[in-house]
Amino acid sequence: MTELAQTRDDWIARISSAADPAALEELRVAALGKKGEISLMMRELGRMSPEERQTKGRALNELRDEIDAALRAKKAGLDDAALDARMESEWLDVTLPGRPRPQGTVHPVSQVMDEVAVIFADMGFAVAEGPQVESDWFNFDALNIAPEHPARQEHDTFFMARETGDNRPPHVLRTHTSPVQIRAMQEQGAPIRVIAPGRVYRMDMDQTHTPMFHQVEGLAIDRDISMAQLKWTLEEFCRAFFEVDEVELRFRASHFPFTEPSAEVDIRCSWAGGALKIGEGDSWLEILGSGMVHPKVLAAAGVDPDQWQGFAFGMGIDRIAMLKYGIPDLRAFFESDLRWLRHYGFAAGDVPSVSAGLSRG
Repeated sequence: MTELAQTRDDWIARISSAADPAALEELRVAALGKKGEISLMMRELGRMSPEERQTKGRALNELRDEIDAALRAKKAGLDDAALDARMESEWLDVTLPGRPRPQGTVHPVSQVMDEVAVIFADMGFAVAEGPQVESDWFNFDALNIAPEHPARQEHDTFFMARETGDNRPPHVLRTHTSPVQIRAMQEQGAPIRVIAPGRVYRMDMDQTHTPMFHQVEGLAIDRDISMAQLKWTLEEFCRAFFEVDEVELRFRASHFPFTEPSAEVDIRCSWAGGALKIGEGDSWLEILGSGMVHPKVLAAAGVDPDQWQGFAFGMGIDRIAMLKYGIPDLRAFFESDLRWLRHYGFAAGDVPSVSAGLSRG
């Protein structure tokens, strides 16, 4: 057996016995690398005569090709073996029942906002939206809120910082969604029927107040709107929202700068056994504020108060959600506790409908 034949057999045997890709790579470097055995033998060709170089060069090229082919074949075999082992370890019985994936839930505030929108849409109200950062004029002046009103003080309102020398009117994080009513009247004129749900901001924090919360306000402007129509609208809303056959509302005289006359609205309820029941009992629960839109507010929005009149109302989304679904602490709405959300949240398919029922049973 010639020297090259012996070298070939030795390398083929070593390649065949390689146990893993790392060992195979070491053999490749030792045989075909820059300082490998075959590479060193190729360098010796330069010292040979032309006749010897031609004969041995051809033989060395054939040896290199055979070893390279053996390396590739072995690598393919090791890769196939690794794939077989992986397939065996990761084998899955597709006949087994599927494992349920974690299900997300709809936040009660989002659910209640949808419920409110559905109810008022059934009564012909459209949904209007506006910016959460408002000018001082839209948030206060246009709503007949005097400069000395407590709501305009920094202890109650989040004012946006102004650059030095900036003489523009200040901006605030809106304290209510009433500015949306002004914007809607400016854009659409009268007659108009809209609700304005959204986030609002005030400096307050306890069990029943948070610095950011949600409100919905309603507005109806026409030529012959009256308090009687306001009362009917609110009764129909409460009947649909709380899903009861009968409700009784009590209007108490109050004062809001943007309505005249103004009224706080209470609903008859019972707390028997610690559970709230709407429409029965001897207790009263305040749920919203309302009144006839002040003529100055109409004028600020570009609506002639001598030709048009209407009512407005506002309520806290978070508050009515707590009442309807028995949620004891307002702060839990914003704590991002998944356990709380799984308990109080709604399935994505629980789409509110006046005819089919607003909420889960």
